[in-house]
Order: sequence, then structure tokens, then C-alpha cells
Amino acid sequence: MIVTVREKSIIELVTRMSEKHTVNSLAAYLDVSARTIQRDLKSVDKMLEPFGLMMKRNAADALFIEGNNEKIYRLMQKLAASSAPEATPEEKKLRLLIILMEEGAFFKKQVLSNQLGISTTTLTSYLDELGNWLRKFSVTLSRQRGVGVEVAGEEAHKRHALAAYFLIHFYEELIESLYDLQRGKTPDGRVLGYFNPDYLASANRLVGERISDEQIRLADSDYTGLVVHLALALQRVESGLLLEPVEQAERNAEYDMLAGIGEALRDQFGVELTERDIEFLAVVLKGSKIQASNVLYYDSVLLGKLVKNMIRDVSTQLSVDLTKDFSLYQGLLAHMEPLIFRLKQKLESFNPLTDEIKKKYPVLFLAVKQALETEFDDLEFSADEVAFIVLHFGSALLMNEERVQIDAVVVCPTGIGTSKMLASRIQKELPEIDTVKILAIHDFQTANFQDYDLVISTIRLPVTDVDYLMVSPLLNEQDIHHIENYLQHNIQKVTRNKQYLHADDIKAAAPKHRPELRKMLRDIKNVQMGMEAILDHFRVVKMSGTDYWRVLSEVLDGLESDGLLEAASTLRQLQDRETKGGLGIPGTNMALFHCRDESVRDLMFQVVHLDSRIAVKGMDDKEMQMTNLLLMLTPVELSERQQEIMSLISLSLIESEATMMIFSSSNEDVIRKQLEKLFYEYLQNNLMKE
Repeated sequence: MIVTVREKSIIELVTRMSEKHTVNSLAAYLDVSARTIQRDLKSVDKMLEPFGLMMKRNAADALFIEGNNEKIYRLMQKLAASSAPEATPEEKKLRLLIILMEEGAFFKKQVLSNQLGISTTTLTSYLDELGNWLRKFSVTLSRQRGVGVEVAGEEAHKRHALAAYFLIHFYEELIESLYDLQRGKTPDGRVLGYFNPDYLASANRLVGERISDEQIRLADSDYTGLVVHLALALQRVESGLLLEPVEQAERNAEYDMLAGIGEALRDQFGVELTERDIEFLAVVLKGSKIQASNVLYYDSVLLGKLVKNMIRDVSTQLSVDLTKDFSLYQGLLAHMEPLIFRLKQKLESFNPLTDEIKKKYPVLFLAVKQALETEFDDLEFSADEVAFIVLHFGSALLMNEERVQIDAVVVCPTGIGTSKMLASRIQKELPEIDTVKILAIHDFQTANFQDYDLVISTIRLPVTDVDYLMVSPLLNEQDIHHIENYLQHNIQKVTRNKQYLHADDIKAAAPKHRPELRKMLRDIKNVQMGMEAILDHFRVVKMSGTDYWRVLSEVLDGLESDGLLEAASTLRQLQDRETKGGLGIPGTNMALFHCRDESVRDLMFQVVHLDSRIAVKGMDDKEMQMTNLLLMLTPVELSERQQEIMSLISLSLIESEATMMIFSSSNEDVIRKQLEKLFYEYLQNNLMKE
């Protein structure tokens, strides 16, 4: 099959972005005239015929290939196997970036243009674009007459820039390559002209195994990013391009995990990552980890308050009350902690959907941006980071919709929040779809698609035996029409496992409403038991001492005597928590000690009032003086309502000057009344109205 790179690019662009590209947009992307594209389309039409495919245009003149996914996949396989005489502009820019990063200090422009097979004018344009890109990462691209072209910057910044370029511009190619490598299909040369396929395959396997063992949650894009950074580190170290030494960071769980991976790679390839490499990769991992949205860290008091304020600000601007949406609060809290870490480490986030999100949700985007600037005034959020957060709010605004008949699964590797947003949009726009499950790209090959009536993906899947629909991550009108059309013409297939109710069986359908009633009864029971446990076990204990661990040991021994926990086990969990960050609440004399422990029988909240001040590390990492030690203990497994109750207490600690005075007063009756007031308001707002 003889095909030019431009023809191949046209087919790939149209299949990956179906009904998004017109002749003019293809011409702009490939840097040729519209007339040239029209001529190439005639050749493409002939290429498609043997596969039973046709190039069509919609009402807006956007191009799409008509035919089933199996035929399109076979076409793509054939294209991948075909040799192409030239590279696309994006591939040439990548090659240029690799040359500048890997092969020496200075390059003459004529030498570079010859290597890439382009004119010096085109090279100048490429250098301008790459220079602007590299500047974001504190890397400079300089051109000196008589000397040549040079890239200068710290090795860490260069690695971030190179990894980001792969992830932004060649993300789908990386996903496909990792999938092929997992299946034992090794390419003849380097992956994307750079990665050693053995390094990439082993990095993917080891990262997958370790995050599974450690039960770490990563967004698909962050998982791929970590694999890319790891493979890139191996190749840079092998080439003698080492990271600059810095002050040794404190070892943590991320470091230990990456050190284990580094040892395995050393044993396999003989390339040894340095301690600095492990520290660098640990920072990448820490900035990528997602807290489970159903697991709240109650000691994130300051961040929790800011997140609550942000939800309130957005609600006020939009005249929609989202302040009682606990799922939104959980999701934002889980998202914000690693995001803030990335910002402080100057690790920029990239969101390929930013422009589409701004265009589709302009008012929501502005509201979220304003709220972030108000509540997090010491941080600068890029448009990409704002767009990620917009997805959380967008999902919350779309959740309360009726769900009916069909079960769907979404394969969506586009990043934090996007898959949830897509699922919500599907359920809002297509009420006939009952449930939408979200599936990660690296899990889909083990899934049983027979369990679903409809398979939807945001990227082309490398399979031939699954009938699926490909849509935009933001589900545009054309996508909705595409799904509706599919459902309309495949009713028998979609409803193959369904049963229609006969008139005589209508009565049997009544229990469909019972799950909501039963859920409400469970909620009431969980709330009642949780609130009663807290009030029953609440105490203000007055103690003396200068070692808070000794004080805590005495308190825990007393709770063990009451049969509420095992003191040694709970103390270990509290000590482990302290290693992860400060516990003191800045601006107060309180510190919040919290843990989940298997030995804890009930929800518990107690206050230990000390007769003298004890120094403790604050949540802002500064030392502070504590006279009130707040102890919050829970079992490992908590219902959502129980999590809400514990979150309610932790957030109320610094809600106002008045509440801060109450919780630091050491007056048991006053604090108990405050807890009862909190619980009463919660019941009024959350259960009595329901």
C-alpha cells in the first residue's frame, strides 16, 4: 500500500477527530493549501474503497469516514505497516527537539535543516515554536550567528519539557504503543523515534504492578506521564545527562516505591538511576496521585475550608446552591491537594481540552477562575488547571437527572474529572441510558463488554471484536446525535438482555423506587449511629505533660479500657500520620490528631486540654504552640454519611472566631452544645428535607 505522509495524516486526523476537521482546518494543520487537500482527498477516497469505507461530509462540511469500527481499525493497521516518505510537521518538530536535547551543545541551522529535510525558513518557524514551548519550562533556545542553535537549562527542566511534549502532542500514539508492548508486539525501531521499546515496556509493567500493590490511584494521563518520565530518565542517565544535585529531600512512600522500581530496572538493564533521579520521579508521582474521593483526610482543615468557600463562591455567582453537594466537595478536595503540590513544585498541568471547555462553558469557567483567585490568592492557576476544576463543577451541575434503561461503559483516558463529566453529560442528554460506568484505558482489555449495552470511547480502541462509538470527551451535539442514531438503529441489539413488562406485571415494577427508600433508611441509620457515637464518647480531658505522644498514650489506654480500640495499633496509625505533614491548625492553639484504624470500634471525637504549651508542627509546616489536642478517630470503613459527619466537625473548627473559641475553651458543656447544634443543622438541611 503506497501512501504519502500527508494522505496518512489526513486519514489519521479524520478518524481520531471525526467530524471536527474541514478541508480548511486540515490545510492549516498540515501547512498546505486547501486545493492540495482537495487533491489528496481524491487519492484517499481510492484508498478507502478496498476497506468498504467512504469519506463523507456533514452539514457543516466537516469530514468523517463512514463505516464500522472493525474496518476502520484494519485500515489503521495497514497504514501503520505502510512506509511513508516524509514525516508530519509535528513529527519533524519532535525530531528537532530530540536532536537539540540529546545530541550536543550547538548546531548550525543548515545542518539541522538538512537532517530534517526542511528549508531554513521552515526550520526558523519550528525553532520559534519550540522556543516558546521551552520557555514555559525555564529552558531557553538561543540562536547565535556564527555559533549555532543551543538549548540551555537545568536537566530537570529539560526532562519536564521533553516529557510534556510527548504527552501533549503524541498522547494517543503513546497509549497505542504501550498497549502493543503489553501484548508483546515490539516495533523494529524506537517508539516515536526516541524511546527504547524495552525500557518503555518494563517501565509500564513495573509502574502498573507497584501502583496496584500500593493501591495508588492515578489518572490515566498521569499514569502514562509517570511511565514516560521513567523511561526518559533511563535514557538520559544512560547518555550521561544527569540531574543537578540539590539538597536531599525527605524520603517518603513515593520515594520508596520508585527506588524499588529503579532497582528492578538496574537488575534488568544495568542502568542505575541516581538518588536524585528517584527524588525527581517521586515528586512527579506525588503531584499525580489522586486521593480517593470517598476517603476524606479530616486533618486537611485549611484546604477543606478553602474548598468549601470556593464552592460557595461559585454557587453565589451562578445562583445555584452546590454547597450541600458532598460528592463535589470530596472530588475537589481529592483534586486540589496534588494540584497545589504541583503548583508549588512548578510542575505545570496541561489540559488538551482547555479551549473546548472555555468555549462550551464560558460562564462556569469565569466563575471558577474568580473563586480560585479569591480563595487561593497566593497561587497562580493556569487556564489548563482552571479547566480541570471546571469539570468537577460541570459534573455536579449535571448529576441530578433521571436514569432509565440502558447500561453503558465509557473508556476515557483524558484526565482527572473528564470521564466523570462525560458520564454526567451522557446521562443528561440521553435519558434512556440508565448507568454509565467509567473504565480506564489500561483496564479495558480485561473487561467483559458483554455486561454493557453500549460501549463509548474518547479514543480509537485497538480492538476489532468490540462494537463501540467514539465521541469527544465533552460530548458535542454531533456526538449526541451519533449515539441517538446508533440506539435507534440497534434497538434489538441494545435491548437483547432486557425484558418488557406486560400490563399484568406493572405492579411488579413498583419496587423500582424501593432502593431509594432503602438508601434513605440506611442513611438515617448511619447518621443516627454516627452522631450518637460521637456524643456518647465525647470528653474534654485535662492533662499535664510536655510530650504529646505520652499524653496520647494515656488517653488511648483509657479508651482501650472502655473496649473502644487497641491503644498500640491506634498510636502507630497516629504516629504514621504525623510523618506525612503538620497537625497544628495555624492561627489557633489547637492541633488535630486523626487516623483511621481497624481496631477503632466507633466514631470518636475528644479534646485533651493541656496545662502547658507544647510545640507542634503546623499544617503550614511552621512550628506553633498547642494547648488543645483534638483527637478524631474512626474505623477504616465509613459510609458516605459518616464521612460527612466527621468532615462537618473538622471544617467547623475554624469556621469562625466564635467556633475557634468554643473548641479551644476546654469547656465540655459548651463544646457538646456546639456539636449538637452542628448535628441539628445537618439533619435539617440534609435529611428532614429529603
